[in-house]
Amino acid sequence: MAHYRASESKREHFRRYLEKSGVLDAITSALVALYEETDKPNNALDFIKLHLGAAGPEPADTEALRMELDDLQQKFNLLMEENKELRNKLMQCETPPEDEAAE
Repeated sequence: MAHYRASESKREHFRRYLEKSGVLDAITSALVALYEETDKPNNALDFIKLHLGAAGPEPADTEALRMELDDLQQKFNLLMEENKELRNKLMQCETPPEDEAAE
């Protein structure tokens, strides 16, 4: 019987934890939204994930972001290369030639 009480105490502690952290409200809100949906979705779990914000970006969005990342990475590489060339030119302009320094 003592084991049963300890188990109930753990459950109650966990329930209070979920309540304090807002998890119960978020899940309740998602379930209510699903209940109130007139056209029930084919996949209730995906609906709940989307409502909770855990679904992540759509595949089309992901592909667009990947393409943008590739484009920006190429631009970054070009700018870094240009920066290096300009620094080298600047160093050449700032450093006096050795022939003039010897005179």
